Amino acid sequence: MDPFEPWVEALFERHLRRLTFQEIRKGLAAVSRVYVARRDRLGERVLDGAGKRAAFAVFYGPLHFLVAREVVRGLCATGPPPTRIVELGAGTGAAGAAWALEAGASLEGIERSGWAVEEARANLLALGVRGKVTPGDLLRARLPGAGAGILLAYTVNELDEAARSMLRPRLFEAARSGARVLVIEPIATRLLPWWPDWAAAFEAAGGRADEWRFRPTLPERLRTMDRGAGLDHRELTARSLYLG
Repeated sequence: MDPFEPWVEALFERHLRRLTFQEIRKGLAAVSRVYVARRDRLGERVLDGAGKRAAFAVFYGPLHFLVAREVVRGLCATGPPPTRIVELGAGTGAAGAAWALEAGASLEGIERSGWAVEEARANLLALGVRGKVTPGDLLRARLPGAGAGILLAYTVNELDEAARSMLRPRLFEAARSGARVLVIEPIATRLLPWWPDWAAAFEAAGGRADEWRFRPTLPERLRTMDRGAGLDHRELTARSLYLG
């Protein structure tokens, strides 16, 4: 049984105990103005209110799950299946959970936001994913080698150039040790000036760069929230870098 729709329903039920649907929809509209159009400003208190946090959890979390699952399937990133997924900048854990479920693997997430860590723990429990998400600095995380997958979903673009420069060689070192490395970001060239250089480096190392477009079947609650916030996610898109 696909756990996605029951999880989305449980997400809404949990957050609707504290906020109304209208409050969450209003929070989604506010988050989306930054998240969709100005992802370069995500660090500037974009989730500074309960409505915004709930909106990110119940709306963007499921979208990230769907995108990650589609990318993992398209890349055949579960053959042979990794035994554990390490997600750097895990957020609410949705993307890492998607890969872990596809592979039958455990998930180890690193996330700096205390709110997101708690949200991720609830998501892993609801989705039946083994593992944990802990607070920490992704640049200090110990990276795994053979038998593991390393995921950065909607994370690298939030780092400054110095942090990206520190991170990339560590990812390549982990890949040389046998880990699979997957980076997922939106198709938004204006906000990803670093992407061509990273794509060239991944390809030179034997990896690949891809773009993805697909039309998901969204649960009714997500469709209603999408329309109510003036958004349109009938098609989901992403770009990825993969080395493994």
